[in-house]
Amino acid sequence: MPALAPIKRELPQVATKPDIDYELILDCVHCGLCTAACPTYVETGNEADSPRGRIYLMRQVIDGALELDEVVKGHLDLCLNCRACETACPSGVQYGKLIEPFREHMEHLDPGRSTRSLNWIQRQMLFKIFPSRVRTRLALAPARLSQWTGLDWLMRKSGMLKLLPKSLRTMHAMLPPLKRHYGSLPELLPAIGPRRAKVGLFLGCVADGLYPQTNYATAKVLQANGCDVWIPKSQACCGALHYHSGEEGLARKLAAGNCTAFGVGTPKWQELDAIITNAAGCGAMLKDYTHLMHAEASAEEAQQFQAKVKDVSEFLYSLGLVKPTHPLKIKATYHDACHLRHAQQIQKQPRSLLEAIPGLELVPLNETELCCGAAGSYNLTQPDMATKLGDRKADNIRATGAVALFTGNVGCLMQIAKHLKATDPGLWCAHPIDALWASYSGELPAELRQSMQEDSK
Repeated sequence: MPALAPIKRELPQVATKPDIDYELILDCVHCGLCTAACPTYVETGNEADSPRGRIYLMRQVIDGALELDEVVKGHLDLCLNCRACETACPSGVQYGKLIEPFREHMEHLDPGRSTRSLNWIQRQMLFKIFPSRVRTRLALAPARLSQWTGLDWLMRKSGMLKLLPKSLRTMHAMLPPLKRHYGSLPELLPAIGPRRAKVGLFLGCVADGLYPQTNYATAKVLQANGCDVWIPKSQACCGALHYHSGEEGLARKLAAGNCTAFGVGTPKWQELDAIITNAAGCGAMLKDYTHLMHAEASAEEAQQFQAKVKDVSEFLYSLGLVKPTHPLKIKATYHDACHLRHAQQIQKQPRSLLEAIPGLELVPLNETELCCGAAGSYNLTQPDMATKLGDRKADNIRATGAVALFTGNVGCLMQIAKHLKATDPGLWCAHPIDALWASYSGELPAELRQSMQEDSK
């Protein structure tokens, strides 16, 4: 009897299709365990707004059985790409490697569609201003001055803010209290005490402008833990804003530039134990450079770069934290940033660092794993769903009775603070590394001093 020929799976052939490995789609067995973890499905109850439903829609379009019409696009656009489904999935479906290329495909078919709902000012801010640390600082200078002089308070109380265009009012509402910028850190900060490691510090772009105190605290905490901290001056935006908007070409240019800035393949590169980031969105992007650059000549450099990227909580936890000494006697809670918990699978490390702070009581947060609605530019492109999720997150935080909320991503901090502002303006929203530095240095921020004074009464 002749041997049977091996069965070959014939993949659908269409004229134009997204750059997706079809086998990744077939990993989904449609069990539905992802639905309870999906923020949009939890809110709408619509199967097409679940990961399982969206994968089915993408497969039908690729197979040629379904037209990529506005209804289908709408369900795919509503996805936050929080990747909570990846954490919940027992089959290991890599949802992020499906939705992002598919969105790039939709952008290729209809250039500019992903940001069409944004006006000119918003597009300039997202893609021209925010990706540059210098331009972000300059753009925020009037807002910083307005807050410091009290003009911002006067404009809110008098109703003058209502005279601004809606887009500017929306962006203004997202602004946190802007601290004084640290200026320019030296390119090399030496370890304090015995040297334990040498790391490169990734500063980011938006986070450095809005929360400069967090980058400063990150550098100082790393020093306090025996790390030489190298800060390359030519580093750029991680590319996440562009990548999530379907602009993969621009994201690849930024990725290649960062590989060069950190000296991949050079002797200086060999000295580095890790590249540290304190922003979950940046970290997830930096750790995905191999996938982003897979078809580029610099793919090998991207792979080397990615292998050294560590979130600051991940790195300090594995290094072994030098115990901080100044007590922070407050009740606090922690929100899991999606791109930290789901994209990077980092959950216990930041909690462990917070629990090492003397006097700090860390209480659990209901639905901590559910997205707050920030998701990069999502709160601008999908404001209705972002508002529902933001209100839901704020309600859960208030229920804890905590006076401080910690989370490891700039977008989450802005979104949560905005939704807490109306009822809990004094609640301290900060990065875990800010709390750590306060405990190392004894330099307490004004928000924390006020909370501790009220608790002591």
